[in-house]
Amino acid sequence: MKRILTITFALLLTMGMGAQNASKAKQILDKTAAIVSNKGGASAKFTISGQKTGNTSGTILIKGNKFQATTPQAIVWYNGQTMWTYMKNSDEVNVSNPNESQQAQLNPYHFINLYKKGYTLGMKNVKGGYEVHLTAQNSRQSVKEMYITVNSRSYLPTKVRMLHGGNWTTVTISNFKAMNLSDSKFTFNSKDYPQAEVIDLR
Repeated sequence: MKRILTITFALLLTMGMGAQNASKAKQILDKTAAIVSNKGGASAKFTISGQKTGNTSGTILIKGNKFQATTPQAIVWYNGQTMWTYMKNSDEVNVSNPNESQQAQLNPYHFINLYKKGYTLGMKNVKGGYEVHLTAQNSRQSVKEMYITVNSRSYLPTKVRMLHGGNWTTVTISNFKAMNLSDSKFTFNSKDYPQAEVIDLR
């Protein structure tokens, strides 16, 4: 009987600690999301590496769920619904409606909306900050897992690792700056690329 009570107490304690851990993880991401979701927008530098994406660096502008990412190979605009990808070497623009996984691969700040529903949260302390772990509750979600490293002083994310399509992609982030950005920054303007061939993939 005593052993059963001990096991029961240990299980309850573990469950309580897990709930506290999830609550702490949510508090961290709530603070991070509040900073990143600056009403006027923000800019940052990033480096991305992955089996499918390869390795590249660039800059990103964000405003809400809109973003513009620029790398040596391409420029991507996303206005919250439509995405335009301009390939510099071929002078082509691909137009699409990206899914959650595609948005996450191109926008390291996509997690600011992702973590609020459909994910189990956990966290641990790491050097200089926290590592928050997101696990999809539904196997059909395109982003299965995500690790977000957050600076403990600024609450800005410094690294995002995500699992999608069986492959891990890692994005490191730096030089975050709050800005006031026009919505036009997130829509492709054909006048700026008059020779580009537009390919509609929707």
